[in-house]
Amino acid sequence: MKVKCFACDAEIEAGDLDGCEVAFVAHGLERHRWTHPEQAVRTYARNYAEAVERLTGSTERLPEIGEVAIYPVTEDRVDDWLEFFDHNAFAGNPDWASCYCIEPHVPAAPEQPERAWRETRSSVVDRLRTGSTFGYLAYVGGKAAGWVNASLRSDYGLFRGVDPEGPAPESVIGVSCFVVAPPFRRHGIAAALLDRVITDGSARGATWIEGYPRKEPEQSDAAHFRGPLSLYDARGFQSIAVRERDIVVRRPVD
Repeated sequence: MKVKCFACDAEIEAGDLDGCEVAFVAHGLERHRWTHPEQAVRTYARNYAEAVERLTGSTERLPEIGEVAIYPVTEDRVDDWLEFFDHNAFAGNPDWASCYCIEPHVPAAPEQPERAWRETRSSVVDRLRTGSTFGYLAYVGGKAAGWVNASLRSDYGLFRGVDPEGPAPESVIGVSCFVVAPPFRRHGIAAALLDRVITDGSARGATWIEGYPRKEPEQSDAAHFRGPLSLYDARGFQSIAVRERDIVVRRPVD
């Protein structure tokens, strides 16, 4: 099993998970003198090593794809959502595979910057089933190919305080994350997902839809997980606030 260092890209290998943890902590002490809590470093090592084992999806982009179908993640689609995040969403990117889209809802605390992926997975499944996380899966050929988190802003710890003088958080759908599996990138999946969010906005009782694209263009497809600004511009979103790292954009529901 192996772990890639997030600071220097060195690969640390060991025969089992416990060995990976020990070797990774030793690497950090010797090469970097991290100030992160040791338990967080151990959790990162375990998350990464297990992700390498479970991420079985392809990393090769398809030259073309079939028809895209979009569905909300209701109870009967939670298993599809799990299959997507367990094996395909972060293929080739095990460093991000422990997120399961919890970050906009419950940002990591400084004392716990890395969370165990199984606990995060279980927490988000509970949120999907109770409606405190809401989003859509894009399917191609009957297989989940992409996801958008389109929960109410009131359900986001990360964005709940955006524009305190503006509309009530429970009246705003916040488009917080897009995740598209590598084979399906640059085929309009994110655009199709955002279009469905806009179409369903009124039926969900919202008045506004928001996005939080990064201020600066990202170098990789995966890093555009908030959605590029151009995606929102093309759909009539207007800039509300320019913050340190992102731009808050908003449009009324149709």
